Amino acid sequence: MRFTTQGLVIREKNIGESDRLVTLLTRDQGVIRAFAAGAKNIKSKKGAATGLLSYSSFTILKKNDTYKIYEATPIRIFLGLGSDIVKLSLSQYFCELCAFIVPSDTDSEEYLRLVLNSLHFLLSDDRKSEVIKAITELRLASISGYTPNLIACDNCGKFEDDTVYFCFNDGKLLCKDCKKNEYAAPLNRTMLSAMRHIVYSEFKGLYSFDIPLDDAKMLSAVTEKYITTQTEHHYSTLDFYNSIL
Repeated sequence: MRFTTQGLVIREKNIGESDRLVTLLTRDQGVIRAFAAGAKNIKSKKGAATGLLSYSSFTILKKNDTYKIYEATPIRIFLGLGSDIVKLSLSQYFCELCAFIVPSDTDSEEYLRLVLNSLHFLLSDDRKSEVIKAITELRLASISGYTPNLIACDNCGKFEDDTVYFCFNDGKLLCKDCKKNEYAAPLNRTMLSAMRHIVYSEFKGLYSFDIPLDDAKMLSAVTEKYITTQTEHHYSTLDFYNSIL
């Protein structure tokens, strides 16, 4: 079977002297691993299109569970991220998240749109990297079925307070009167408002907010803890990102 799709290269591995095995976050096939013969050859048209963080159009041949890239044309290559170690490590973390979370053979338009927009804003410097990280983690968690309940206190229904508490294990909110001995992170009004926006807003307005740097850093820590708790997975790229901050 031959099909054409668009996808982002989220992982690459060199095979021999001239070939590549790439992991693609595609628009409509989920995450797949595909073999790109001759991609490392200087004259190969597949070279740029199959590099890490390349968003490209692919014509792919599928036989049983094997995918082979027949043609590849780059649409956008996020080369600028390589000049900033923090941005590059963060983008690689986004890729590792998707490689673990997104299944194969599924409509993955929403996942791809999210990551492409996050990479775009990382490059543009229009948003704090901590805010982009929090958006990507929490929205990705929500798309994947780990949507937290941020509407009100799970116990008494209180909508908000100067400080509320977010539970990582089940994604619920608790007010200070209901928290008791549960392990939860404190959220101020700014952080709670930002998290509600990330989870409940339409995509076209998803990135249309900003918060002070101190709040952004705390928010990033909360969303990071939430997605790692929910997925129960250790992300090596996240370790590297945190080690260089």
